[in-house]
Amino acid sequence: MAGLIKREDIDEVRQRTDIKEVVDGYVTLKGAGLGSFKGLCPFHDERSPSFTVRPQVGRYHCFGCGEDGDAISFVQKMDHSSFHEAVEKLAARIGYELRYEDGGTGPSREEVGKRQRLLDAHKIADEFFRAQLLTPGAAEGRNFLDGRGFDRAAAEHFGVGYAPQGWDSLLKHLRGRGFTDAELKLTGMFSEGNRGIYDRFRGRLIWPIRDIAGDTIGFGARKLYEDDQGPKYLNTPETTLYKKSQVLYGIDIAKRNIAKERQLVVVEGYTDVMACHLAGVTTAVATCGTAFGTEHIKVARRLLSDDGSGGEVIFTFDGDAAGQKAALRAFEEDQRFTAQTYVAVEPSGADPCDLRQLKGDAAVRDLIGTRKPLFEFAIRATLRRHNLDTVEGRVAALREAAPVVAQIRDSATRPGYTRNLAGWLGMPIEEVSSYVGAAAKRAASGGNASAPAGPGGQSAAAAPPSGSPVFQRPDPRDPIAGMERQALEVVLQEPGVLGGGAWERFEASYFATPAYAAVHTAVRAAGLAHSADPVAWVEQVRQEVPEPLRPLVSELAVTPLPASTPEAMQRYRRDILARLFELQITRIKADKMGQLQRLDAGANPEEFQRLNRELMVLEMERRSLRSDG
Repeated sequence: MAGLIKREDIDEVRQRTDIKEVVDGYVTLKGAGLGSFKGLCPFHDERSPSFTVRPQVGRYHCFGCGEDGDAISFVQKMDHSSFHEAVEKLAARIGYELRYEDGGTGPSREEVGKRQRLLDAHKIADEFFRAQLLTPGAAEGRNFLDGRGFDRAAAEHFGVGYAPQGWDSLLKHLRGRGFTDAELKLTGMFSEGNRGIYDRFRGRLIWPIRDIAGDTIGFGARKLYEDDQGPKYLNTPETTLYKKSQVLYGIDIAKRNIAKERQLVVVEGYTDVMACHLAGVTTAVATCGTAFGTEHIKVARRLLSDDGSGGEVIFTFDGDAAGQKAALRAFEEDQRFTAQTYVAVEPSGADPCDLRQLKGDAAVRDLIGTRKPLFEFAIRATLRRHNLDTVEGRVAALREAAPVVAQIRDSATRPGYTRNLAGWLGMPIEEVSSYVGAAAKRAASGGNASAPAGPGGQSAAAAPPSGSPVFQRPDPRDPIAGMERQALEVVLQEPGVLGGGAWERFEASYFATPAYAAVHTAVRAAGLAHSADPVAWVEQVRQEVPEPLRPLVSELAVTPLPASTPEAMQRYRRDILARLFELQITRIKADKMGQLQRLDAGANPEEFQRLNRELMVLEMERRSLRSDG
C-alpha cells in the first residue's frame, strides 16, 4: 500500500524536473527574454501569449488568468490528477525512485517499466486498429459509422478503428514489435485457449478507451457480423491499466471543456459521446459497461473543482424503465457532489446518437438544455409508484418522498421542493413541511457525521477562516509599489545579488506596499540557506507567505527581467537594488530631519550634533549608491 511520499523526495523531484520540458508537452513555448519562455495559456482562451515559464526557478505564471505553480501543480491541473499521482509521474519521467513514509511503498522501477510496456502495447494496437479501418476488409465498419452519421473525420477525431476478422492479426503485429506472449497476456487484448493466446477482438469496430492523461488503456468493440456469437459490445477485461469503475470514455477529449464550462454530461455509449461532441456538447463522457459510481464521481469532482461553488452533472437516460432505474441509481450517489445534478430524458426514448440522426445537432443540444433537476426526477418517479387518487396513496407517497426532499443539501432550494411536493400531492404545505422536517431530523440522528450545512449547502467546516489576511492587488501606477515589485523580482530570480553585505541592507529595507511587504518578510524568514538552488529558494519563500499571496510570489519569480544579455542583467540587478537602498536612506533621512526640526538645539546640543552627523553619513551613503550605479 502506498504511503506518503517523503518530503525530501518531493523536493528532489521538483528540483530535478525541467519545467520547460514538461510544459512543452502541452504548450508551444517561445523565448521571451533571458531565461523566460511564453506561450498561449492552457487554462483559459487567449489570443496573445501571457503564460510565462521560467525554468531557472521552476515556476510558471499566467498574467492573463493568474494560474501559477511548479511542475507538479502543472501536471496536476493538466491531467486532473492528485498531488501524489503527479509526483509519481514526474519521478518516473526522470527515473527517480521515490521513498514513502510509514513503511508504505510506491511503484518500483520494475513496476513502472511493466506499466510503460503495457501502455506501449496499447498505443501500437490503437494505431493498428485505426489503420485497419481504412482497408477493404473494414467496409462493414465504415458502413456502420456512415449509417450513424459519422464521417471519416469523426472517426479519426475519436480514434475509431477496426479489428480484422481472423485469430491473430493483432497478435502477429505486436509480436513483430518485440512484445512477448507473457506481456501480451497482461493487456486484456487477447484470450487464451489450448493452443495459446489469440485476438480477443475480431471483426469488430473498435473504440480506444483512454485515461484522463490521454493514454490508451483499453478498448471497446462493437459487433458487426451476424455470425459473431459474442455480445453486442465487448470491452477489455479488468487489467492493471483498465479499471472500468474508474474509466470514463471520452474523458481525454472532454476534460478541458468540462473544467472550463463546469459541466459534465454522462451518456450511455461510445456513439452517444461522439454524437454529443459533434453536436456541440463537448462535455460528454460515458461509462464503460458499468453504472456511474463512486470512483467515477472522484474523477468528475476533480474536473469540476466540485467545491460548493457551482458546476453541474447531467445524466442522460433512455425514457424506459431501465433508464429510470439508472437515473435513480445516479440520484443515490448525488450526495457525493456539491455540483448540481440533472437528468435529461428524451420523451421518445431516443438516445443522443439516434436523436442527432433523426433531428440534427440542434436537437441534441436542446435535450441537454431542457434538463431537469435530478431531485425533481427522483421525486416524481417516487410519486408514480403510488395511486394519488386515494388518500391512502397520497399519504404513502408523502412518506416515501419526504426523505428524498430532506436530502437536498441547499437550504434555500429545499423549501421550494417542499412546496412543489405539496402541490403535486394536493396536500397542505404545513403537513408536507412537517414530514420533510421529521425526515431531515431522522437522517441527522442516524449517524451522519458530516459538518452541518450552511447557506448554499456549504459545510460550515469549509468556510474560510475569518481571520485570514486580505491583500489588495498593488496599484501598478504607484511608482513606489513599482520599484518594490522590481526589487522583489530581482531577489527572487537572482538571489545571488544579495551577497557582500547587500543582504543586511535588503533585510533592513522598508516596504510600504502591504502585499510586497509580506513577500519581503517571507524572503527574510526564508533566509539565504536555499538561495543557491533557485527552485528551492522560490518554493521556500512561497511557503512563508500567507496562502493568498503564493500566486504573487510565482508571478514575481517568472516575470521576465528587462535585459537581453548577462552584462545588461548584471547592470539591471545592481541598479534596482541601488534604487531600493537609496529609497530606504531617503526614508531614514526624512525621519531624522523631523527629529532635528522638533529638537531645541540650545537645550540639547549633543543630540543636535549627533543627528547632524547621522544625516551627513546617510547623505554620503546615498551619493555612494548613485556613484556605484
